[in-house]
Amino acid sequence: MLIFVIMAKKLLSTSCPSCGLAMQTAAMACAACGVKIEGNFSETFFDKLAPEDQNFLEQYLLAGFSIKTLEQAGSLGYAAIRSRLDRLIANYKAVKKMDAQKKAVLEQLRTEEISVAEAKEKLEKLSGD
Repeated sequence: MLIFVIMAKKLLSTSCPSCGLAMQTAAMACAACGVKIEGNFSETFFDKLAPEDQNFLEQYLLAGFSIKTLEQAGSLGYAAIRSRLDRLIANYKAVKKMDAQKKAVLEQLRTEEISVAEAKEKLEKLSGD
């Protein structure tokens, strides 16, 4: 008797569980042949958006960046789509701003303007911990 367990893919947090800074992709693997590569891979700010924002952005892209086409293809009306777009833009700006603030704190630490404890405190405040 065979039993199959279907597990939903879990999304990994993009924040370090220890310090709250953004995690960086360091390894990738092919599920088909098992080839693995390691290194520092760059990510975009889009990768840092919440999954629902990424999904909505993909739908908007596939609709040719047309609210009307997106409205016709789905169950949302113009006002709901416009509201989600505004929220997406605000979230994107917030991700960029937080990243810049974290980089500024790390630069202060690098130049010894602040201590490790001060940097940790500032980073925790930025991460909302």
